[in-house]
Amino acid sequence: MALHNAQERAVDPAADIFTSPISEQPLTKRSMPDLPALPHVVFQLLRGELLLDGNAAQNLATFCTTWTDDEVRRLMDLCLDKNIVDKDEYPQTAEIESRCVNILADLWHAPGGGAGTEPAVGCSTTGSSEAAMLCGLALKWRWRDRRRAAGLPADRPNLVCGPVQVCWEKFARYFDVELRQVPVEPGATGLQAHQLREYVDENTIGVVAILGVTYTCTYEPVAEIAAELDRIQREKGLDVPLHIDAASGGFIAPFLHPDLEWDFRLPRVASINASGHKYGMAPLGVGWALWRDKAALPGDLVFHVDYLGGDMPTLALNFSRPGGQVVAQYYMFLRLGREGYRRVYQACADTAQHLARQVAGMGPFTLLYDGAGALPAVSWTLTDPGSVGWSLYDLSDQLRMRGWQVPSYPLPPDRQETVIQRVLVRHGVDRDEIELLAEDMRRAIERLDKGHPHDSARVGFHH
Repeated sequence: MALHNAQERAVDPAADIFTSPISEQPLTKRSMPDLPALPHVVFQLLRGELLLDGNAAQNLATFCTTWTDDEVRRLMDLCLDKNIVDKDEYPQTAEIESRCVNILADLWHAPGGGAGTEPAVGCSTTGSSEAAMLCGLALKWRWRDRRRAAGLPADRPNLVCGPVQVCWEKFARYFDVELRQVPVEPGATGLQAHQLREYVDENTIGVVAILGVTYTCTYEPVAEIAAELDRIQREKGLDVPLHIDAASGGFIAPFLHPDLEWDFRLPRVASINASGHKYGMAPLGVGWALWRDKAALPGDLVFHVDYLGGDMPTLALNFSRPGGQVVAQYYMFLRLGREGYRRVYQACADTAQHLARQVAGMGPFTLLYDGAGALPAVSWTLTDPGSVGWSLYDLSDQLRMRGWQVPSYPLPPDRQETVIQRVLVRHGVDRDEIELLAEDMRRAIERLDKGHPHDSARVGFHH
């Protein structure tokens, strides 16, 4: 059939993508087609469908990498057939993964990181969700082992957190842990240290602190939370470990806020998860889980495989995972270095603060976060929702007409009555793009204020 198609294509000079048999009817959606088709035709038809997706460069809602070097794409292509779990078949990819773990251990001040004598304890994952679940399992296993050793029941574990990402809700449901989500206080944007005493008890496997709250992009006060847990241990005898969900901030704080103590410098911190495919600037599909030391990771969670006659420990929720994203992460570490990461994210932070000034000058908004001191992002709310005849959801719809994806959503309990908007500034989101967004926001506000949201929607046309 392939030969027949090639011959048919060669002898028919009038052949065209859009006159081929597969293009003359809707693509099959519920069953496999009976006959093969030319690869370039299928490619073009699928490319046409993918154009209906949003433009990733204008997706200001996502934390994920949307811009990559050409060299990253070439490395990903070289690794297309490498299963990173098969460490005996792809030992150099496994070595690159180990290098990344050690680099992060050094970046986050793990006792064994950098020039330490002990190897770093950690692994790559498919993203922060898998990394969070592995770290959560380690917390549960350690708590269960302590309870059993003391002859105490271990059937009612709980995890204390603030406004966490949904992956922690999944962890709690999948692995039978009570999730105690602390409500957000008025004026706050995350978990506050003084709230812990009402939620922590002998069944608490750990507390999750967030370095970069999904909703507002601010940092929770990690050092204060750690200090409060220290006080609780002194007063109540409860030794509760602290896990840091640094899905985003783990690749921002070391470069923009190096003096901020949030990582393994705090003895209370047992583990950290981060997303390499977010501010780590790697392509989608890589996260990282690191532990303070071997004692923080129960041995029962680690599987051992034979690696060229030696022992290769593995830790993952799934197998058969591509190695390209890990190689790309290592490329970014080598390509940018500490100074390169700092310069990229300082530029992002400056751009976010520029947008914050633009938003503040538009009139109806109150800034919740101005892009300084945490993630390069901006969040705001309507100052007086009752005084305007539109909502932030209406503004999001208006901006979507120009391709911008700017999310609107309520804050978590107990601030759910406050609806906010948020813009993330990532690598590849430049000052000119943000200036265009600000101009489109002003035009959209003008249309909404006049009560004619669909009038003058075209760029350059005004009443």
